[in-house]
Amino acid sequence: MPVLAQADLRLDAGALDYALLAIYFVFVLGIGFLARRSVSSSLDFLLSGRSLPAWVTGLAFISANLGAIELLGMAANGAQYGMATMHYYWIGAIPAMVFLGLVMMPFYYGSKVRSVPEFLRRRFGKGAHLVNAISFAAAQVLIAGVNLYALAFLLNLLLGWPIPFSVVAAALIVLAYTTLGGLSAAIYNEVLQFFVIIAALLPLTIVGLHKVGGWDGLVERVKAGPGGEEQLSSWPATELTGIENPVLSVIGIVFGLGFVLSFGYWTTNFAEVQRALSAKSMSAARRTPIIGAYPKVLIPFVIIIPGIIAALVVPELQALKAGGESQGVVYNNALPALMEQLLPNGMLGVAITGLLASFMAGVAANVSSFNTVFTYDLWQDYVKKDRPDEYYLRVGRLATVGGTVIAIGTAFLAAGYGNIMDYIQALFSFFNAPLFATFILAMFWKRMSAAAGWIGLVAGTLAAVLVFVLAETGVLDLPGQGASFVGAGAAFVVDIVVSVAVTMVTRPVPEERLRGLVYSLTPKEDRKHSTTGDDAGWYRSPALLGAGVLVLTVVLNIVFA
Repeated sequence: MPVLAQADLRLDAGALDYALLAIYFVFVLGIGFLARRSVSSSLDFLLSGRSLPAWVTGLAFISANLGAIELLGMAANGAQYGMATMHYYWIGAIPAMVFLGLVMMPFYYGSKVRSVPEFLRRRFGKGAHLVNAISFAAAQVLIAGVNLYALAFLLNLLLGWPIPFSVVAAALIVLAYTTLGGLSAAIYNEVLQFFVIIAALLPLTIVGLHKVGGWDGLVERVKAGPGGEEQLSSWPATELTGIENPVLSVIGIVFGLGFVLSFGYWTTNFAEVQRALSAKSMSAARRTPIIGAYPKVLIPFVIIIPGIIAALVVPELQALKAGGESQGVVYNNALPALMEQLLPNGMLGVAITGLLASFMAGVAANVSSFNTVFTYDLWQDYVKKDRPDEYYLRVGRLATVGGTVIAIGTAFLAAGYGNIMDYIQALFSFFNAPLFATFILAMFWKRMSAAAGWIGLVAGTLAAVLVFVLAETGVLDLPGQGASFVGAGAAFVVDIVVSVAVTMVTRPVPEERLRGLVYSLTPKEDRKHSTTGDDAGWYRSPALLGAGVLVLTVVLNIVFA
């Protein structure tokens, strides 16, 4: 476990800083109390009654992803690997978010499923449904634990608060507003948190660039430092992947990150999809991830750039990158260490509040998706069927409490990683990559059988775990996040091969059950969205919005190639 709370990184937070934190917590809890008024059924609590506008769900969609993993992890990646980290956004997010909105949301929203595992139950039956529901629930409490640990890490490092106290205090605040107002409270808080996060990171980036002499000064100092000019280029990213051959490194990024991990995360991760399912119409649901893609394409400039700057101006990180003595400081320290160096009181309070907001948004997204899957896909389907709706509303609230308590316990699993992105990408390769393979076959191949649905999932997950174990034991030489990219690719390929093989020797699902679930069996009119009323106007076209953000992404990839 890394050494925390180094004296030279401790912040001298003043009364103004703590006052800003207190005001933020009052707003957060207030939103929870206000949202409670609209909760009268389990659908209200777990899916906001499918009533929210696209701009709200779009901002919540991206804010739910702006957790500790994003801020601390990507800033750490920026400090360690430089501009290659941009791939997690421009290759590893935007194309998949557009694909989700244009191709997959008509099936999710049109079929009226309440969760991603429920889609698998309708497509395959209970085998694949149970496997995915259990694995998803486990993944959410593990990832929520990462967010809680990162928050405790930050508060211990900067303010000296004990880690156990910080974990429990943050968990209780998230628990309070999600238990009160359900998904609506989580989503409206995520919209607030999005603006608080930007208010924290934008000044830090501007001050940081001024510190190093502007963009030209940043370029010159990076060229002269460890890693050299390669750290200014996003390709071929051999240091990031741990693959020495440039061609194989590019293949690993495009296939492992850009296709398998990215599409596996954005298109099947219910913590994200749930925000789109809460939208008030098919058009709003399709626009949700695409609206979120616009800030997503620009956010790396206020996360990764500060990480790069931190590696230039924080002495301990300079020493770590040069292979010297870092006095216990790790790359996860990049963002808080830069705050400590550059921001005065008051502005420091805004920055700390922004980081707290990001971590709480991540935890709330994980917990709110966990309680939905636990209530609908595990408890209602396998434990207590056909109970009154009020019963499932109570179960949803209790699941929120239980998920939060378990997340507190899993928070310390992340402690052994100097870069939490290594840990989180391993989790994604276990849970998301094989699920994406199953979904692609399920939506576009009507012949795929029910047995293939769950057997392929299990085989793909085991393949990713095997790669992880071989890399951890030194059998495979895959430093950095290369093991996760290779593991994701292995999980995807094994899932596809096993699913096809099993389908060939088992009976397919009857076609009459697959309308609205398989592309070729779903009439085109069922996949269309409304273009009248609140959905009218060319500027609300999901296809046009999707094309615009893809063009912007291509331009940025060319500029920073």
